[in-house]
Amino acid sequence: MHSSATLRPRETAGSSRLPSYAAAPLDTVLFTVVAALVGIGLVMVFSASSATAYAEHGDIAYYLKRQLVWLAVGLAGAYAVYRLPYQRLKAFAPYILLAAFVGLGLVFVPHIGVGVNGGRRWIGAAAISVEPSEFAKLALVIYLSAVLSARGERITSLVRGLVPLCVPVALMAVLVLKEPDMGTASLLLFIAFALFFAAGARVVHLVAVALTTVPFAALTVLASPYRRARIFAFVDPWKDPLNTGFHIVQSLLALGSGGLFGVGLGASRAKFFYLPEQYTDFIFSVLGEELGLIGTLAVIALFITLAYRAIRIALAAPDRFGFFLAVGCAAMITIQAFVNIGVVSSSWPVTGVPLPFISFGGSSLVVNLLAVALIANVGRHRRISGRA
Repeated sequence: MHSSATLRPRETAGSSRLPSYAAAPLDTVLFTVVAALVGIGLVMVFSASSATAYAEHGDIAYYLKRQLVWLAVGLAGAYAVYRLPYQRLKAFAPYILLAAFVGLGLVFVPHIGVGVNGGRRWIGAAAISVEPSEFAKLALVIYLSAVLSARGERITSLVRGLVPLCVPVALMAVLVLKEPDMGTASLLLFIAFALFFAAGARVVHLVAVALTTVPFAALTVLASPYRRARIFAFVDPWKDPLNTGFHIVQSLLALGSGGLFGVGLGASRAKFFYLPEQYTDFIFSVLGEELGLIGTLAVIALFITLAYRAIRIALAAPDRFGFFLAVGCAAMITIQAFVNIGVVSSSWPVTGVPLPFISFGGSSLVVNLLAVALIANVGRHRRISGRA
């Protein structure tokens, strides 16, 4: 027996009828947690980006205004997703995955893909662009949820169950890696493994599959001087504090400067061009500097609460698809959050992933709001006998 086998909702064998469910109100705990994270994010985007916004655009609220526009888009999309019966997504899962692959391919097409700092991760125009890899994460969650809900116990077989599901995951990760975006590529693998574990895959099989990726990952890192430098900087950032270790050193200085209660909201010194990417990937460093250890622990507690609430909703899901959907969306958000926090605290190699709901970035904000809407949607269709 597998540890996750008893967690998955059961469906009547041979019956295509959806399980009966009770219409439940919006989960207030989940809503409050996400609202708090978004609110903190807006405040921190304004604070962390103000110096850069004024220097580049003459408007200290430039990035805040852009984030507010994306927030409006994300809320509209989230409401639509929340109202849509989530079971309908199951039939469209292969097409959603295909659309994600098309989006990932378009970033390499001239005049469609947008190149920034040597990478090609966006499509559109410089002023209005979207990052397909962000949407690819959610597409992968929907697709794997649909397939896992149909495969049942076959996931316990390495050849017939696990390996075939690893193929689209690997292809998607390779495309993202070519952008290049090693951070998001690794997140795709983490999300998939979380879903496989929840589905009841054998741990020994997951370890075996993970080990097969080690040579490829090592070769990918060693073949790129930039990636090699990041790994060496993670091991000892103080060895080259003005070059390869600059990001981490400045991040640690910002976090350390905050102490227990912080230097005060808006009073960060690191944001004045000492800390790179201070309002995107390293915004947590500015948060720690301004709000101190108390502020960072509060944000971590919010992400833990989000994950806990999502798992409770998953356990009360009316069907296996809803269970996997809630688990996958929760894994997508919380794994990324803790990878980002690990990076800025020098607990994880430097990877360019934003902090969900808090970092500046339209695609990330919209996708995470859609993911939360799917979790809430599953909660809205909870089983009559389930508790949430």
